[in-house]
Amino acid sequence: MTIAERTFAMVKPDGVQRGLVGEIVRRYEARGLKVVGLKLMQVPTRMAEEHYAEHKGKPFYPGLVQYITSGPVVALCLEGKNAVAVVRAMNGATKPADALPGTIRGDLALDIGRNVVHGSDSVESAKRELGIYFTKDDLVDWTPATAKWVTE
Repeated sequence: MTIAERTFAMVKPDGVQRGLVGEIVRRYEARGLKVVGLKLMQVPTRMAEEHYAEHKGKPFYPGLVQYITSGPVVALCLEGKNAVAVVRAMNGATKPADALPGTIRGDLALDIGRNVVHGSDSVESAKRELGIYFTKDDLVDWTPATAKWVTE
């Protein structure tokens, strides 16, 4: 039996504005990750500041907060074997010019300031970020009929 891990992912404002939500969610699901939480939302400044707290004081921090609050985002809780590492690999390098073809950023993004998606960088970050964007009641525990065909 596979032990599932949960991670946080986000389609950023540029991805939503460009109509890429369906494509991005499709890629995660096609890989075998299960969506257990999905929310279209406008991120309030307070929430953005909490999300990016580790960058507070850095020169790019105000721009991060301003950008993530500039338009709607899609917050996701994804579950699956090694979900954190899988989502990070699927997203590709933070700088799209360094992202390999086949990754979300490698295929869909050109600029680091408009890199389409976010994914937690560790299990600890995933827990923290999921706690910012979702309550326990927002997440749905369910088993896809295809689960036995995705992992052992």
